[in-house]
Amino acid sequence: MGTTATPSFDTETLRRAVEGQSADTLLSLYTDDAQIRLVNRNAQPSHPKVVSGRNQIAEMLTDVYSRDMTHKLEGCVVQGDRAAYSESCEYADGVRVMSESMITLRDGKISEQIIIEAWDE
Repeated sequence: MGTTATPSFDTETLRRAVEGQSADTLLSLYTDDAQIRLVNRNAQPSHPKVVSGRNQIAEMLTDVYSRDMTHKLEGCVVQGDRAAYSESCEYADGVRVMSESMITLRDGKISEQIIIEAWDE
């Protein structure tokens, strides 16, 4: 009797996409029906911004990674069908953003993500 390998989440692709500011590479880590809930200063916890499906996620990622800023993956942990990672960003004018993501995985890809952001004020 053989075993079937379960696809695992590719943390190195995540790092390359985030730090290389590659929206297309990052998008490849999401399922077609993925959903992101974003909580930040403009989208409070009771009314998060919800982005659903590859097209909307692609628009969001293209917007974020087209900005004049740097991104760094601070750490990522994966356990079973869950993963979490921290990202730090800095705009050219020095404004910093930190984000924490909790993700649910399906077949090694992101199916659900909650992002909590904090910005310099």
